Amino acid sequence: MSISQQSPVPISITICGDGGCGKSSITLRLVRSQWTSEYDPTIEDSYSVTRRIDGTVYHLSITDTAGQEEYRGMWASSNLSADAFLLVYDITSRDSLDALTHFDELIDMETETRLDNADRAKRAGLDPVSHVTGHGRNKTVPPVKLVAGNKCDLQESRQVPAAVGLEWARKHGCGFMETSARLEVNIEETFALIVRRVVEARRLAQAGALHPGELAAHGKTKPLPPLGYGRDAEKHPGDDTVDEVGSAKPSFWRKFLCW
Repeated sequence: MSISQQSPVPISITICGDGGCGKSSITLRLVRSQWTSEYDPTIEDSYSVTRRIDGTVYHLSITDTAGQEEYRGMWASSNLSADAFLLVYDITSRDSLDALTHFDELIDMETETRLDNADRAKRAGLDPVSHVTGHGRNKTVPPVKLVAGNKCDLQESRQVPAAVGLEWARKHGCGFMETSARLEVNIEETFALIVRRVVEARRLAQAGALHPGELAAHGKTKPLPPLGYGRDAEKHPGDDTVDEVGSAKPSFWRKFLCW
């Protein structure tokens, strides 16, 4: 089967963070290439988008969750079944970085559940290939976590230095990016990085080369190949939704804001 005919590989991503940090702006920038300065509090929205990364087509199911504290109790268990979590904060608000602790604790509990599933599967002598991804509460691979410091275009209002955001991410076992939905900085790159880390996590689990617990503890996989920039790679006839994250371009932000 050719690359153009292959079935998209599904990956689910939950986006979480405090209200007003730009979760919806990041999502809409990726899915619709739109940006708005109007803030509309979100309870929960779901989107899907297809991307071609490293020659493989991926179908991304993205859930943009409630950030306001009064809505956090409405989190459905389905939100925690995602393959990856993007934890977003606003670089102009220290409180928004602190708010990520709440979501990280929920994700850590989900990680423990998946590790228990993995241990049970291993004791049952199941073939690793048959229980790597699982479904719902049967997943065995700990979720990938990546922190995004959004609104990096607002340097004059910055309250959270990039080094502080990076240190928080490392402490909590997450990858790290700084983004700007308004200027479209590191949007495609962030989701490409998430996809690559999910793929790597699955590959290692299938090969039995790394226990899922080790992946969660370290918070990152082995060094990944350089990411492309933007949405300027090849388009495929008859398909306006499939983009390749492709040829690299110089980027001031990318020099020091990705880990």
